[in-house]
Amino acid sequence: MTDAQFMALALQQAHLAGQAGEVPVGAVVVRHGQVIGVGHNAPIGGHDPSAHAEIMALRAAAAALGNYRLDGCELFVTLEPCAMCSGAMLHARLQRVVYGAADPKTGAAGSVLNLFAQPQLNHQTQVEGGVMAQECAALLQAFFQNKRGQSRSASQPLREDALRTPEARFADLPGYPWSPCYLNDLPSLAGLRMHYLDEGPADADLTWLCLHGNPSWSYLYRKMIPTFLAAGHRVVAPDLIGFGKSDKPKKESAHSFSWHRQVLLEFVQRLDLDNMVLVVQDWGGLLGLTLPMADPGRYRGLLVMNTLLATGDVPLSPGFLAWREMCAKKPDFDVGRLLQRGNPHLTEAECEAYNAPFPDRGHRAALRAFPPMVPESEDADGAAMSRQAREFWRHDWQGRSLMAVGIQDPVLGLPVMRELQTMIRGCPEPLLLDNAGHFVQEQGESIAQAAVRHFTP
Repeated sequence: MTDAQFMALALQQAHLAGQAGEVPVGAVVVRHGQVIGVGHNAPIGGHDPSAHAEIMALRAAAAALGNYRLDGCELFVTLEPCAMCSGAMLHARLQRVVYGAADPKTGAAGSVLNLFAQPQLNHQTQVEGGVMAQECAALLQAFFQNKRGQSRSASQPLREDALRTPEARFADLPGYPWSPCYLNDLPSLAGLRMHYLDEGPADADLTWLCLHGNPSWSYLYRKMIPTFLAAGHRVVAPDLIGFGKSDKPKKESAHSFSWHRQVLLEFVQRLDLDNMVLVVQDWGGLLGLTLPMADPGRYRGLLVMNTLLATGDVPLSPGFLAWREMCAKKPDFDVGRLLQRGNPHLTEAECEAYNAPFPDRGHRAALRAFPPMVPESEDADGAAMSRQAREFWRHDWQGRSLMAVGIQDPVLGLPVMRELQTMIRGCPEPLLLDNAGHFVQEQGESIAQAAVRHFTP
């Protein structure tokens, strides 16, 4: 393998660090052309100031060889090593160190000082920099740009007519390690703060835009996101206003089909998302299926799960009408227990994660507003837009499609999805998940794996 190929492996480790909220630096140790140790930054998660990527890789390599001396070994790291790591490399007697991006603030291989060039040391290690420097630097720049955006967002004022769920309620959520991103300057938001996940390389070949429904939030995609990221793709998963970590208007009247759709259209344009696979379920589909016709060139694929197009000229299913009636009679239903009813494998901690955005009745206006918002008549808000979308999917859609159906769904199950399948040009036979219900993403790992195979050339 070449230096660039080994550096690409180090970059994979750097992405893992970034996904864990650490500065995205990765390293690999190579001996006789074989990788014997890998590592990525972990000082925050490990509460260990020495847990730099290089140190972690050195530890793994030393354990593999059964020797703290690493004679004849090479280390590849995405960022110029600091003084601590350079010292460890010299003590390990590495033959060669190759780094990607220079570090003008703490680099100890030539930028600030060069420990490797000290003739008094009893071991000399060859150093080479600049291998895949642009790719390594771009990952770091994106990370710190995101951090600066988070810092600005943390100071974003809360509108008087909205609530913001305390951040403490989202601490240590199981299976949800990703750093939050926020924006509040979309014209339609008028200062409301919107949360989203944005993981993976910004220039990835494929971006998965994952839209949740009611009463869930981006947490619902936690079992699919890792598979998409492992394929080297980008994942963007927003929380609709009123859900998740996004701000929550106090009044139910703040919510409408057209307004939420406009927010999503502006969101896609603001992030300049391209080469997208649209991933939708529940309200993510009611809204999301109307998006591609506004800018078809941005979308390459559709992954659709247990949802519908509410066009107003077709009666809503008995299952949905029963759901809407239940929401009206029991507006304070336990969200976690609802999810667990169709997914008995959910732990108590996972149920509480679904409840986390809604600490009291004041935070639940969207949960009360969304069921009656589903267009039921031809003149209802969103119905005409949905009919236009139906024609787009039938006649104009040029991308690939994949459908997955939770068979146990009593609200938007197989009959509803079969009808939707007839509306989507070129939609193949769906994946049928016999044991899955409405919130099919809870069994999403296998769906994500099938989707990666389906949409990756």
